[in-house]
Amino acid sequence: MPDKKPSGLSDNSLGAIAYITVVPALFFLAIAPYNKKPYVRFHAWQSTILFAIVFIVTIALSYIPIFSLLLGVVYWGLCTLVLIVWALISIWCAISALNGKRLKLPLIGAWSERQANK
Repeated sequence: MPDKKPSGLSDNSLGAIAYITVVPALFFLAIAPYNKKPYVRFHAWQSTILFAIVFIVTIALSYIPIFSLLLGVVYWGLCTLVLIVWALISIWCAISALNGKRLKLPLIGAWSERQANK
């Protein structure tokens, strides 16, 4: 009888999927068997914290008083810059995850590592 191959996605693929949006990352943290795999948990935690930081920064930017057209342009430019940087970091992390690497981002990588190994 031929050996059965395991079905489903590899841990590398799951780690990369966690960076698509925060929804799969939260799903992987909440649902077994994904929340039992340290590699997947690391990427899910790092993606979730990265999203939270971007969310807080964009909310903080929304409190900049816009009194003129110039400040409005600066505000939208800053928001766009934050979102572009977030997208580039997420793509970089997803590619690293697909290649089996744990790319630790500054400040949140070590914390994500500790959470993944609990």
